[in-house]
Amino acid sequence: MHTAHRENVTATLIVAAPAARVFAVLADPTTHSAIDGTGWVQDAADRAPLTEVGQVFRMDMDHPRQVNGYYKVANQVHVLDPPRAIGWRTGEEKDDGHLEFGGWSWSYELVPLGPSETEVTLVYDWSAVPQHIRDHVGFPPFGPDHLTNSLQHLAELVAVASSDSTNK
Repeated sequence: MHTAHRENVTATLIVAAPAARVFAVLADPTTHSAIDGTGWVQDAADRAPLTEVGQVFRMDMDHPRQVNGYYKVANQVHVLDPPRAIGWRTGEEKDDGHLEFGGWSWSYELVPLGPSETEVTLVYDWSAVPQHIRDHVGFPPFGPDHLTNSLQHLAELVAVASSDSTNK
């Protein structure tokens, strides 16, 4: 299920895993390319787990509208409430190391439905994007199924993580 509003789009899926396990997968930047529903996220340049608000993690990206396709983004964690919520805003790192954010963010809200199920809501919000960026980039910059695809990928990763931990 997904809903679209003027400045955000959301999708919700029930995942067959405890919230802590879902959160652990989301807090691991190395899983983000497998979760991504667009194929734009390639690899985690920063591989440390997300553990605090303000933490920055960079991702290698590939998008046909970029020069040569490849670019990096710098994400900054702005929500971290294990195992209930995690989110980051996306931007870029300038040559001088300064971070500049475009005004959009990703967040996941996790609601335990019992010991082995979690309702996960993914929110892509662009309400803080300045008009000059909106004029250049259409929002959202992906189709309506992107968030649903991402949540399905997350559910598959969590299932693999669950079976790996029970097989050890």
